[in-house]
Amino acid sequence: MSQTGRQSHNTSNVLSVIMGGGQGTRLFPLTKERAKPAVPLAGKYRLVDIPISNCINSGLRRVYLLTQFNSASLHRHISQAYKFDHFSGGFVEILAAEQTATDTTWYQGTADAVRKNLIHLMNHDFEYLLILSGDQLYRMDFRDILAQHAETGADISIATIPVPRSEAQSLGILQINAERQITRFVEKPKDPALLDTLHLERATYPALGIQDERELFLASMGIYIFNREVVRELLDNDRTDFGKHIIPGAIQTHKVFSFVFQGYWEDVGTIRSFFEANLDMCSELPRFNFFDMSAPIFSRLRFLPGSKINGAQIDHAVVSDGCIINQSRINHSVVGVRSIVGSGTRLDRVILLGCDYYESAESIREFESAGRPRIGIGDNTRIENAIIDKNARIGNNVTISPTGKPENIDHPLYFVRDGIVIIPKNGIVPHGTTI
Repeated sequence: MSQTGRQSHNTSNVLSVIMGGGQGTRLFPLTKERAKPAVPLAGKYRLVDIPISNCINSGLRRVYLLTQFNSASLHRHISQAYKFDHFSGGFVEILAAEQTATDTTWYQGTADAVRKNLIHLMNHDFEYLLILSGDQLYRMDFRDILAQHAETGADISIATIPVPRSEAQSLGILQINAERQITRFVEKPKDPALLDTLHLERATYPALGIQDERELFLASMGIYIFNREVVRELLDNDRTDFGKHIIPGAIQTHKVFSFVFQGYWEDVGTIRSFFEANLDMCSELPRFNFFDMSAPIFSRLRFLPGSKINGAQIDHAVVSDGCIINQSRINHSVVGVRSIVGSGTRLDRVILLGCDYYESAESIREFESAGRPRIGIGDNTRIENAIIDKNARIGNNVTISPTGKPENIDHPLYFVRDGIVIIPKNGIVPHGTTI
């Protein structure tokens, strides 16, 4: 679509809702003490910065974030990062699950979360409700899908992405006709025979702008546009989930269209996918480009000094603001804000989520006199294939590696998930420990 056609689409009649997710069990232990949208990403951002930035870059300034495990850090991040002026009418606000006189339950699913907040949402003047997922890494101009939604006269539009067979079994797969209207929707089709009936016809590739020769399936990205009255009508029941219940039913009764997206899109809702997506930032041409200033990713301003590197060897790494890195070797790793790395230390494929503060000299003395490590990574320590959560204290002469351990394990000092060692937030690994 031409830039001008896109720009002329009116965005003042859209209300955006970001699904902040439930307990985030798939991202545990990163979600042990924080809401899923507050999980740090790429050294200095948080997961929630991605959908909010996509909204702002698309001219959408009214954004609600639905969450139920509402940690203080998420609140602080949103209130400090996203302030619009008084005259624009823009806002980014959190709607937490609240117990009311008539309902004392948590959100039971995505549709239930929106239903429980309809009273707040309907107070706004909007034509279209844009529903977004809070744990995906992608860059999209929502004006494109809004323009197609209006042109086709759709009741509901679903953003979709072509995926190969290997990924299709874990996603919601749909079929469309020549007009892009959705005719079938199957949630996570595990049966190969069923999957065979769902692939995209090759003849449709050129019309959809697909330049891939492989067998492809159209997967739902969990991004929906609903017309105002349609959302009220479809939620007037007790069905709990958009993907499992609402959408398959709506295909029979409403005009539901697919918007086909061709770009990088990654669900970072599991430890393995989160780890790999972060490590991809270290490659020479990352698949997700934080350097694209035509659509920047916004976050909280921290006013930190530039990082100080004291004779370290750093290869294919992302180093955030405010770090002090001594004579160490860092390969294919993401170093989060305010990280401190000691001399003689080696990091290979490590995600450091950084620190929330710099430790005072007094605190360092106190810890050291008790024989416990200061905040950061100590000297002569070797870490590989690990995620080190915020404010962790890792001693000198420590070794951390998942080699020879089960895929998933819980230990007082650490967790292993999907074959990756995770040191939890505020975790302490004493000097000389081997994990």
